[in-house]
Order: sequence, then structure tokens, then C-alpha cells
Amino acid sequence: MGARRACAPMVAGALLIVYVLWGSTYLGIRVAIETVPPMLMGAFRFLVAGGALYLATRWTGGAGSRPTRRQWLAALVAGGLMLGGGNGGVIWAEQHLPSGLVALIVALVPLWMTLIAHFTGSERLSWTVMAGVILGLAGVAILAAPSLGAPGDALAFAVVICGSMAWAAGSVFASRANMPRRPLVGVAMQMLAGAAVLLVVATAGGELGRVHLDRVSGRSIAALGYLIVFGSLIAFSAYAWLLRNAKPSLVSTYAFVNPAIALVLGWLVLGERITAQTLAGGGVILVAVALIVSGRSLRVARPVAPHLASPRGRGEEAA
Repeated sequence: MGARRACAPMVAGALLIVYVLWGSTYLGIRVAIETVPPMLMGAFRFLVAGGALYLATRWTGGAGSRPTRRQWLAALVAGGLMLGGGNGGVIWAEQHLPSGLVALIVALVPLWMTLIAHFTGSERLSWTVMAGVILGLAGVAILAAPSLGAPGDALAFAVVICGSMAWAAGSVFASRANMPRRPLVGVAMQMLAGAAVLLVVATAGGELGRVHLDRVSGRSIAALGYLIVFGSLIAFSAYAWLLRNAKPSLVSTYAFVNPAIALVLGWLVLGERITAQTLAGGGVILVAVALIVSGRSLRVARPVAPHLASPRGRGEEAA
């Protein structure tokens, strides 16, 4: 406890970084894909961020830090699910849905993680968690209602939900997989794996033929740079530090703050409408997440961020 009191200002500063920077990544994604093909944008983001982080961690880790083939395979599964499926779903859906609405849907990740833990037999649902699950599904129904009449919007809504499920599955897998003990090494590997998956999807979707550098705006380039430096490298470093210096319940509060920041930034910068239905559905979801986070067993893995892979590896000590 003394150590935590001593670094309270640092904890507050790191939380502020995670709150603001991760909350702003939804806006960054929306601006970046204005003139850059979406899946290629995601692939480039994680290739650059993951490559830089991997080189830095390997440089400082010595000869014994080389990942094994099994660890690379685990990183491929985790990174493919979280960054390829989860973040890829967010990127694709933001072509059709407001960024703030997408952020609210992604806030459901703890719900899907809870259901996965229950159906795999690793956790029993308490009454509090069950109430949170029911409320969460009700919140989804409220948010989805306006999209049901527009096929494109309905598909985008479904893609985000499936993407958040993929992120949850990848998070559960990553928390149990054989990954390097140094957390940032594992994260860098998962970023590189996610970049590879997104590049395959981009190629299959014909995005390579739609790249026209003369049409890429300075605004999109700035947003992509922001996502790489601030959204990936700086924010995640703060998050990884928090996992070892703050209570998990405190770290998990990003799940409530990020959607609110995304909503406000989408409204201020992009003029996205915030309807009464959005506020109602979003409020129900955030209450549901609060019930789930507070009611889950302490045996459940740490909270996992909505834009980067879990830094925990097998045998890592819980802070």
C-alpha cells in the first residue's frame, strides 16, 4: 500500500494518458481512413508501432530474450483475434457508424469475456454479473434499434459486435498463452501478428490497388501518426506500467471513460450527432460494465485494453 501511495501522482498521470489517448483513438481512426484504405491503415499502424517496440525491447533484453516458435504462434492467435478481428472490425465499421457509437459498442468487451469464462468453466456467474450481462444486452438493443432499417448500418453494427467478441476471445487466450515474460515483447509480437492479418485482409479486399498517395490528405497522415505514436506506443506503455503499479479495479476504469471521451470528440471535431437514444443505450451499457467488473471473481484475468493486446504472459505476477 505504501508504494502505491508514494506513486499516486504517477498513477493519476498514467490513468489520464490512457483515458485521453485511448479515448481519442476512435476519432483518429475515423480521420485516418478518410483517404487511406482502412485495413491497410491498420496494418501500417501496427507494423510500425510493433516493429519499433519489438526492436527496442529486444535491444534492451539481451540474447536470452529471443521468443520461441511456440510463443510466436501464440502471438499470431492472440494478435489475429484482437488486432486483426477486434481492431479490424472497429476500423471497418467506422466507415459507416459514428466513432462515438463504435466506442460504446466496444465497451462490451468485459461482457463477452465474462460469458467466455463462464462457458469454458473457469468462472461461475454471480447474480450481480448476470444482471450486468442482461443490462449490457439491453443496451445493445437500444443502440442497434436505429440501425435496423439501414442494411449498411446494421452490418457495421454486427461487425463491431463480432469484433468485440474476437477481442474478448483473444484476450482470454493471451492471458493463458505461453508468451514472453517481458510484457512489452509479447505486445510487440502481437502487434506484428495483427499487422500481418490485416495486411492479408487488405490484399484480399483489393485495397493495394486503391492506394493513391497523391490523394492521401495531410489530415489522414497526421491521424495515422497520432495512432502510432500516442495511441499505440505512449498510451500502451502507460497501461503496462499501471498493471504493475495500480489495482486492477482502478485500471479497468478506462472502460467507462474511453467511450465518453470518444463521444465528445466525435461531436466536437466531426460533428457527430449524440441522440437521446445513444445516451440512453450508452448509459445502460456503462452501468452493465460497472456491474460486471465489480462482480467478477478475482481469479479472472486483468482488464484488456480495446486497442492493444494484453501484456500479461504465463507466469507473470499480478500487481
